[in-house]
Amino acid sequence: MGKIAWLFPGQGSQAVGMGADLVEHPLAKVRFAEAENILGWSVLDKCQGDETELSRTLYTQPCLYVVEAILCDMYREKAGDVDFVAGHSLGEYVALYGAGVYDFAAGLKLVQKRAQLMDQASGGKMAAMMKFNREELTAKIEATDGVTLANDNSEQQVVISGTPEAVDEVMNNVKAKRAIALNVSGAFHSPFMAEASEQFNTVLADIEFQDAKIPVLSNVDPQPETDASALKARLEKQMTGSVRWLEIMNTLNDLDVSEAVEIGPGKVLTGLIKRTCKDMTTKNIDTLEKIG
Repeated sequence: MGKIAWLFPGQGSQAVGMGADLVEHPLAKVRFAEAENILGWSVLDKCQGDETELSRTLYTQPCLYVVEAILCDMYREKAGDVDFVAGHSLGEYVALYGAGVYDFAAGLKLVQKRAQLMDQASGGKMAAMMKFNREELTAKIEATDGVTLANDNSEQQVVISGTPEAVDEVMNNVKAKRAIALNVSGAFHSPFMAEASEQFNTVLADIEFQDAKIPVLSNVDPQPETDASALKARLEKQMTGSVRWLEIMNTLNDLDVSEAVEIGPGKVLTGLIKRTCKDMTTKNIDTLEKIG
């Protein structure tokens, strides 16, 4: 019998109105109140408010964490066993919560700090590239100082990150069907986040991790892991490391996963799964109705 993986999306999946249908559920009420106490502002208000404000990293990441964690808890009550969890960038924090590595509040405090630091980042650039020659792209990145592969999302979809000059050099010299500069403040998932990563890791050091109850595939290491210290060491590298999502999908395939469940707004991850893992079925849990 095939195995099941739960996947949690990251920044870019947010949408105005997300979480609105959860508000009357007793578990959600508790979580939204707990989040407001930690953050000092209402996740529900941000999710129902201005799209530009919701898209600001400072608010996007905590809002996604809270909504996805609530959906995860609700779905867990209805669903059977799950064999693996993984999350894309910010989504990895929800995956770790879902696997029992830390409690809701500890995860939200980490995400709050991460969002603050990433929101303050400046001077870098990121760009998405689609339908390109991978060998040509890899060679150009290796030959260009100041740029790195930030998100390896699929064979034909990546995000590069670095200095504006280096990112432009790659965009202008590698043939791609589309190359789009992203509306972000910094060079996320690159060595240029080293200072922010050091500040984040001082907060991370104080959070106690438990061994995962469900094996976690991490962004910087796509092999399943349950050991608490190993999972924390992986998270320490996440802000400066690449999101190796293509490898995560291929590993899930190798592990005989037959169903991927995306828990959170949007369908970004299931879309990538459909293009990469042709025989894997997908499901999206983004509303209370979908939980059933």
